[in-house]
Amino acid sequence: MDLCDTPEEAEFRARLGEWLAEVLPTLPARPAPDDWPGRRAYDLGWQRMLHDAGYAGVHWDASPTLRMVFLEETEKAGAPYVGANFVGLLHAGPTIAAEGTAGQRARWLPPILRGEQVWCQGFSEPDAGSDLASLRTRARRDGDAYVVTGSKIWTSHAEVADWCELLVRTDPDAPRHRGLTWLALRMDADGVTVRPLRTLAGSAEFAEVFLDEVRVPVADRVGEENDGWRVTMVTLSFERGTAFVGEVVACRRVLGELARTARRNGRWDDPALRRRLGRLDAEFRALWRLTQWNVSEAEASGGVPGVGGSVFKLRYSHARQELYDAAAEVLGADALDLDRPWVLDRLSALSYTIAAGTSQIQRTIVAERILGLPRGR
Repeated sequence: MDLCDTPEEAEFRARLGEWLAEVLPTLPARPAPDDWPGRRAYDLGWQRMLHDAGYAGVHWDASPTLRMVFLEETEKAGAPYVGANFVGLLHAGPTIAAEGTAGQRARWLPPILRGEQVWCQGFSEPDAGSDLASLRTRARRDGDAYVVTGSKIWTSHAEVADWCELLVRTDPDAPRHRGLTWLALRMDADGVTVRPLRTLAGSAEFAEVFLDEVRVPVADRVGEENDGWRVTMVTLSFERGTAFVGEVVACRRVLGELARTARRNGRWDDPALRRRLGRLDAEFRALWRLTQWNVSEAEASGGVPGVGGSVFKLRYSHARQELYDAAAEVLGADALDLDRPWVLDRLSALSYTIAAGTSQIQRTIVAERILGLPRGR
């Protein structure tokens, strides 16, 4: 694996940096955290700017390495994150690009890239989170449509989404992993009810979604009926493999800010804190190299990340928590003030060992698929 930029990548990095330096000062102020219509408009507006400048297709049309360069440079420049449409750009879109028909790709991908549609993810259920294959949302075939009944939970940005990547059970008699189907659900369809959930940090980016006899056209199925588990593994490989690239860069930036803050407030004099920050610096440098390795592996396998994403997700989830625990040590008593930097990030970091597959699930994947250990009973 060559970790240096190729001439093409170096040229792309330089051109992107020049464009970011030109356009970022022209952006409007970010909306308030609880203004979800405003945040949707802001995030989609940024996506339209990327599209008009020729950068929107980086997520799918470029090589995984160029995609990583794009995410690295935009994060370093302080550009807006994908925000409300992270599911569409980083999960559903790449899945449709890999598994959808030509008609589905033509129908769904351009609106995502142009900043016209927001997607959410309908996988987890109240009794089927980590054990996703035990989901109970049912879809029965009725002519040219599926009739869906059930509920989903922890559905990010459902209240402002246009579409949902939805995993349903289409064959209740099949083994758990073989009776599932991946559907694209219109969020304005009859029978869809969204109820926002408030988190520990006071935000409401998650929601419950209730489905009461919702009709989903068979044409909106991605992959074959009852092959949804395989398609979902493609989705999750993107979620765990390359979607966190920008976050690693952000964590390395926060680490530098913590060191500077510790020097200003006198906590740098504590040798234990210095050792802690130094170890975290090594940790995130290693995670960045692991990310590069995962991206190189994806490039060699047609763009779909492999199980190395589970190794990354497992360690990154815990390293992020350790980073913001260190931030609390630097802040001291100010770590109790929700208006201080990093305090809300510390609360949200608690979810990372659960979101996108719990750490227990990642350990099982590593044990079985990488180390070749026997499956548990």
